Amino acid sequence: MLAEIGFVSVFLAFVAALYAVAAATYSGRIHSERLLLSARNAALATFPLLLIAALALWIALIRGDYQINYVRSVTDPQTPLFYRITALWGSQRGSILFWALLMSVFAFAALLSTWKSDRRLMPGVIAYTMAVLAFFLFLIIFLENPFERVWVRDLPSGEIGIVDSVLIPPDVRAPPEQRLVENSQGLNPLLRHFGMVVHPPMLYLGFVGFTIPFAFAMAALASGDLSTNWIKATRRWTLIAWLFLSLGLLLGGRWAYDVLGWGGYWGWDPVENAAFLPWLLGTAFLHSVMIQEKRGMLKVWNMFLIIGTFSAVIFATFATRSGLVDSVHSFARSSIGMPMFLFWAGITLISVALILWRRSRGELRDEHHNTGLLSRETMFVLNNVIFVALTAAIFWGSFGAPIFSELFLDSEITLGQEYFLQVTPPLFLALFILMGVAPVTAWGATSLARLGRTLLIPLVLTVAFVILLIVTGTSNLVALIGYGFVSMAGFVALYEIWRGAAARIRTHHENPLQATASLFTRNRRRYGGYIVHLGITILGIGVIGSTIFQTERQVTIQRGETIAVNDTYQMRYDNFTEAIAEDGRLMEISQITVFKNGNEVAQLRPRIDNFPDMPMTIAGAHSTLENDFYVLLIGWEEVNYSAATFRVYINPLINLVWLGGLILMLGTIISAWPNEIVPARVTKSIPAGIGATA
Repeated sequence: MLAEIGFVSVFLAFVAALYAVAAATYSGRIHSERLLLSARNAALATFPLLLIAALALWIALIRGDYQINYVRSVTDPQTPLFYRITALWGSQRGSILFWALLMSVFAFAALLSTWKSDRRLMPGVIAYTMAVLAFFLFLIIFLENPFERVWVRDLPSGEIGIVDSVLIPPDVRAPPEQRLVENSQGLNPLLRHFGMVVHPPMLYLGFVGFTIPFAFAMAALASGDLSTNWIKATRRWTLIAWLFLSLGLLLGGRWAYDVLGWGGYWGWDPVENAAFLPWLLGTAFLHSVMIQEKRGMLKVWNMFLIIGTFSAVIFATFATRSGLVDSVHSFARSSIGMPMFLFWAGITLISVALILWRRSRGELRDEHHNTGLLSRETMFVLNNVIFVALTAAIFWGSFGAPIFSELFLDSEITLGQEYFLQVTPPLFLALFILMGVAPVTAWGATSLARLGRTLLIPLVLTVAFVILLIVTGTSNLVALIGYGFVSMAGFVALYEIWRGAAARIRTHHENPLQATASLFTRNRRRYGGYIVHLGITILGIGVIGSTIFQTERQVTIQRGETIAVNDTYQMRYDNFTEAIAEDGRLMEISQITVFKNGNEVAQLRPRIDNFPDMPMTIAGAHSTLENDFYVLLIGWEEVNYSAATFRVYINPLINLVWLGGLILMLGTIISAWPNEIVPARVTKSIPAGIGATA
């Protein structure tokens, strides 16, 4: 019954989405408010319908309805309740349903919140959002149905045939329950980690969220309303999508660090990079639209950026699910690869054609032109150029070179970490330089003398910081250069916050805490952006430290023996035990004690979890702000465990990566937080002329 409920709900949502596309498109042509309202209601109906479908699958997962193929593929009787719930996105079929559910949530919220204020854009917004949703529902219904059940049929030959179908075919029966239980596979061991429980939903929220600004941009092109209305309507949606995508990438890095057992958090894996591409283009878009809002410039460029961001989202989804690349993150090769490729190519070409059409008509002409090299417009344009260059370089290394070599050279060329570590650092360094200069330049033009005066204090602080690093023992020239440019961006952000607070203290006689709070209350977008820059600075320092100064050592230790790992840390192998977990996996656990300068600081338990299909190496880590002592169990003496082999990493400043990510989240939330809205009845009671100036 659950399968029928889920399937019918998805099918009805598919019909509603198709109707919404047709009705919205036609209402825009004949200007029918009644038909547009009908289209909106159909679009809104997709959310409750898909919620019912998702709940049906959730109940099946929790109850252990193993006749449903998807349930049997991601759970077994030993799967804990928590992982039964999160198994909804644990494999391809369920993840596509989850993607569609989130898409319907965003569409539901966007249509309700902008219905009155952006009515002229609504036909296009409904048509584009529902077209995207309808495509994913098509995949669910016809290619990757998570409600498909297994049936058995007696054949004339006396053999038993297997039939996969959602609905009950004629002359079939359900297989014996015990046989279904025996064939249940359980959740992929790599997904049994908190990071992977929350990483996919955050990533999907980021992906789906960018559909909203894309739909508004396309609606603006279709309707001819090419003012900044579509940007203002979607600024907060873009920030929310960017926030979730950032959090998804950060959690993915944490999962890799904890579970994959190689001592790092970013391996330049193709699917990692595929998710990074829309983040890069989305970040460029967030900066670039400010120029259009302030100066009426870069209208064509912004359209291309939001199309590129959405195109990168669809491409990342395609790359993960098509078998295009081999990756620890990707799903198995499936039949949806070609439909997704055609959808990605089609919607990208249609969108580009719309831009070129409007541009040829002169409707995307800029209102102003850049007036000086030292201006905020120029800095943002350079910022955009670098983001796009990073996108192109990462795309080429991850997908372009391998695909080109296979198609035209009849060979496989794979560009590894060495390529990315040579190409990307100079571009990231240039970004940090611009992060330090752009905030202190003015719109229109800035004199060199004024720029120098404004940058004086941040530069002095940067030099002092680098000198402090040298005095405390940092001698690596590359690291010092990196620390210098990265820290300057952070000092500029702090200086700008301090300047704003000092101005309020002088003019409003507020105390420092009140002045700072007022800054963030009155201009959340600007000062929230400074907090984002500060978070990226801290994250950048963590990346430099954990990359350049990471040390690795493999050691074999006798039980009870203490050895020196480096000049600071020592490690003692204490014991070895085996245990059976509740889900049936065998855990082989080593117990070690970590000393720092002779003083005990931690007891760790690196282990290997043996699942039926694969072993997983789980690290033990002692974390401080200074570094991580990260140890992996590699092997042991089989007879009496008298000796064990460990691989030890010392990862300096790695926790600044996670701390910087959290600060970045905080800044984004501040920027996206809605301003206080004065009720209409209060506004009407305010005499004319009051509040007319700011």
